[in-house]
Amino acid sequence: MSDHAFQDYYPDELSHCYGCGRLNDQGLQLKSFWDGEESVATFTPRPAHTAVPGYVYGGLLASLIDCHGTGTAAAAGYRAAGRAMGSEPALRYVTASLKVDYLRPTPLGGPLEVRGQVKEVKGRKVVVEAWIVAAGEVCVRGEVVAVQLPEAMRLGQ
Repeated sequence: MSDHAFQDYYPDELSHCYGCGRLNDQGLQLKSFWDGEESVATFTPRPAHTAVPGYVYGGLLASLIDCHGTGTAAAAGYRAAGRAMGSEPALRYVTASLKVDYLRPTPLGGPLEVRGQVKEVKGRKVVVEAWIVAAGEVCVRGEVVAVQLPEAMRLGQ
């Protein structure tokens, strides 16, 4: 795996996301990497991420699927274009669709592994299947349809 996460290559003006922005010191700062043909991130929920005592809040889990999916989409976009991560023009993806299935309660108190697999790269769209593993069990499955950031969003319009 690389020393730099996918999200580390986002330009400064696009690095403020609550879930994965490296410049958002109040955010989750999720970091995703290639692990062969899959992507992987690790996140340890804090006690504040509680749904009911002992279990992780579902909204946090959806956020992890979302941000890992868009990060994986960016990395897949660079791969598909035969470009190095961080090369210009920057590729940044946003969520067009997010589907999350909660398979079992996700225990609080240990690290979560978020994994992803690229299902499709077509034009400005990337589809990523993602899942979260806690204590060796898949607890959450999801799918992210990500699209390249519209120019109007890049310019803050």
